Amino acid sequence: MAPTAQTETATPRDIIVRDSEGKVIYVPLDRDRITLGRSSVCQLCYPDDSGLSRQHMAISRTPSGWQVEDLGSKNGTVFNGDRLEQPMPFKVGDRVVVGHLTLELSAGDADITTVRKPNKVQFVEQDTFSSGSTTVVANLDVVLGPGGAGALDKTSLIQGNPQMQALIRAGRELAGHRPLHELFEVIMDLSMEAVMAGRGVLMTLEGEDLVVRASRGAGFKISNTVRHRVMKDKASVLVQDTMLDQGLKDQMSIVQQKVRSMIAVPLQTTQHVIGLIYLDSPDLIRAFTREDLNLLTVMANVAAIRIEHARLNEVEVMERAMSKELEQAAHIQMGLLPSASPKINGVDIAGRTLACRTVGGDYYDYLTFPDGRIAVMVGDVAGKGMPASLLMSSLQARVKVLFEEGDDLARKITRLNKSTSASCPDNRFITFFMLIADPLTGEIVFTNAGHNPPLLFRGDGSVEQLEGGGMILGIMPMAQYTESKVKMEPSDVLVLYSDGVTEAANPKDEEFGEEHLMEFVNGMKDRTAAAIMNAIHAEVTRFAESAPQGDDITVVVVKKS
Repeated sequence: MAPTAQTETATPRDIIVRDSEGKVIYVPLDRDRITLGRSSVCQLCYPDDSGLSRQHMAISRTPSGWQVEDLGSKNGTVFNGDRLEQPMPFKVGDRVVVGHLTLELSAGDADITTVRKPNKVQFVEQDTFSSGSTTVVANLDVVLGPGGAGALDKTSLIQGNPQMQALIRAGRELAGHRPLHELFEVIMDLSMEAVMAGRGVLMTLEGEDLVVRASRGAGFKISNTVRHRVMKDKASVLVQDTMLDQGLKDQMSIVQQKVRSMIAVPLQTTQHVIGLIYLDSPDLIRAFTREDLNLLTVMANVAAIRIEHARLNEVEVMERAMSKELEQAAHIQMGLLPSASPKINGVDIAGRTLACRTVGGDYYDYLTFPDGRIAVMVGDVAGKGMPASLLMSSLQARVKVLFEEGDDLARKITRLNKSTSASCPDNRFITFFMLIADPLTGEIVFTNAGHNPPLLFRGDGSVEQLEGGGMILGIMPMAQYTESKVKMEPSDVLVLYSDGVTEAANPKDEEFGEEHLMEFVNGMKDRTAAAIMNAIHAEVTRFAESAPQGDDITVVVVKKS
């Protein structure tokens, strides 16, 4: 469906995603980049869609609007009926087909009404209800308290039933959205009042230990036998008179506490016990009954489910906040990486990094110098996620400061290592490769600080590895580095990459490997740098099949023209 003039001016608000069964979801355009694929790192994750690659496509915000791009997928992306070969503007009215999914942009409620067609309910005229014995009318006041006029002989349905009243009150109190610390206190009060206990304590299981969350009274000493019955056997325990229980009457802890009647019930969800409630009474003015035990068992089940919901809600809130922060961090990190390849006569350059999480520790960059030379660098911080991304940002800032001019490469890398070692944690390090190239002569000066040796593909089919320089950055502050030289001839291709390429594994636990990379690139040296770079990313994805991406993947290609 080609976009009309009207749809081109509409401001998109959501992505409409339809699957092959006609199910529709709406995804708000509330971030700058949304990826889709089988991988769990994608914001739109469809692991069961065999037509998708792990990271298949992306929808990104640009200064002029939204655009859609294919991320080197195996089966491709169809945009308005044609295969998507390069990033294209994505407007309301455009249609994208990937795997078994169709994506469109929605401008808001006007689009939603065309997709969502709710069922209609029709009301018909009818005479008043008959007053026969088969028709009963009630209201909430009648059910929960003393009734009003016409309320079943003005008698409450639960009046005189304290167990039912306690359950109703528990349901009302636990229905609200309370923070966990308040929820524990409410459950404790409800339990005490329901069975008129003298003391009580509520504990939840944290690892292997029971932790007190709320209590009324002090000095609790609970039998390990009782704990085992409640926690392991999921049983509720009632002792109406400890003085008549042969196993308890001789225990000094029971005697000292003057416990005469006790109840212990599990805080049990559908399958798991997450804690217990223990209540006791120091006298026999009112001994606990079987009805009390049944009531407290049901109340504890309701309370346990409410506790789990509250915990999940807190986790969800924290995860949403963390996700938002990670998205912002990813946006900042992408701003630190090159937005486009430099346009320089004599060389063709292209690069891209693909983080295995929202943010990554791989780094690549370009620097141009007044005399026409250009620097190309690739780094890989040990580890993944936010810690690695912070070290990557620090590395980039140091490189920018050190290399205002493109001379003394080895000496400056030595200084870079010294400053990196001063701030790098003991369990972190950085592999780093940097070259300075003269586009006119093809001469390259490089230093390799423990990074995967870049591969230089010659016109005669041979491959050279750019090794030598020194150890990885961040380990020994006094380490020294050397530089080497090599010359690129026209049509030679240099591939810089991180170990996420060669160590990518498929479901059979086979690694992509350096030989595979050499064979693959040797067969496409006649292509542009961008085409080679994209093809390597696509080949790694194809090789890995459905296996999750285990590391950040970075590829930079330099071709001498």
